Amino acid sequence: MLPVSISTPGKLILMGEHAAVYGRPALVAAIDRRLTARFSAAPRDVRLELPGLGHAEETSWPAILGYARDARRRWDEYAREPGSEAFGRVRGEDPAHVVKVALGEAAAALGGKGGRPALTLRVDSELPIGSGFGSSAALAVAVIGGALLALGPAADAADPATVERLALEVERRQHGQPSGVDGATVVHGGVVWARRLGADRLEREPVAVRSPLLSRLHVFDTGTPPESTGAVVAAVRDRRDRDPGRHERLLDRMEAATRAFREELARELDESDQIVRLLQEQEACLEELGVVPLPIREVVRRVEAEGGAAKISGAGSLSGPGAGSLLVYHSDRERVAGWKFLRPFRFHSVQLGAPGFRREG
Repeated sequence: MLPVSISTPGKLILMGEHAAVYGRPALVAAIDRRLTARFSAAPRDVRLELPGLGHAEETSWPAILGYARDARRRWDEYAREPGSEAFGRVRGEDPAHVVKVALGEAAAALGGKGGRPALTLRVDSELPIGSGFGSSAALAVAVIGGALLALGPAADAADPATVERLALEVERRQHGQPSGVDGATVVHGGVVWARRLGADRLEREPVAVRSPLLSRLHVFDTGTPPESTGAVVAAVRDRRDRDPGRHERLLDRMEAATRAFREELARELDESDQIVRLLQEQEACLEELGVVPLPIREVVRRVEAEGGAAKISGAGSLSGPGAGSLLVYHSDRERVAGWKFLRPFRFHSVQLGAPGFRREG
């Protein structure tokens, strides 16, 4: 079935990060920056070309299948006894970890129905790594979708439900206990309301956005967090286990703000003081969870002093100074561009609500 080319969008969590891991809803938007996985014929074995990671290697299907099996075994051990220390054994240090797990999971899912052709897989991405843009979910979905088409016996082998299910397995090997909302958004695109119902079930609804308020969100990159997403999620889980009552009260507040934010997006209003209040409430909860380091909290306070709101988007970090993406909102969009205290951060011009994964060419 070669050649095959699949592209996927990045994503930004508008509301509900971390809460989504515990069955609370999240609002997530696909963005118009994309990652592309290209599968082409090769004379022998499997060649991986990952220029964004500065990595290339020659490997084989037996090695890839063995790598994916080992990753699944380590994750099973972690799932039985989760914790920040146990998570460190899941991911390892291989720069091609997500790609190898995705290839192995796709090949294993096809079983005897799939072939093992010699191929080259090249990944090119517009998504910065570690910035809350969902680069690992975009990579998992693109490689899973492309591999199912490249290895499978039928053109419809990469149906969205199968891609989403297998991509969640890949995300587990990368992040430990992900909610699944990133992969669902990358697969389906648009703005998504998602809620985890169990280990393998996700409630998902497309959100019709009638308000122009999202166009007033600015996206800044505060820098790559020193910890992985999985390590941050595991640390929050450890804190939850020490004080579950406090954790549940925070989740209640986050859910209430997320639901109210969705209602605002459905209203045809050009101005909304409620948006500022809800973003500030969500950020306050994330700070109480311990995932917003001091340098970023100080920037958020300056935005609030100007009459706006700012919140991290994604896992955040346990220590500074970088915490990934920062969403900044003000009713007067032009004012944000003049704030000197934001100039150390890279501004990303993105459109929210982009299409999901698709075959190119």
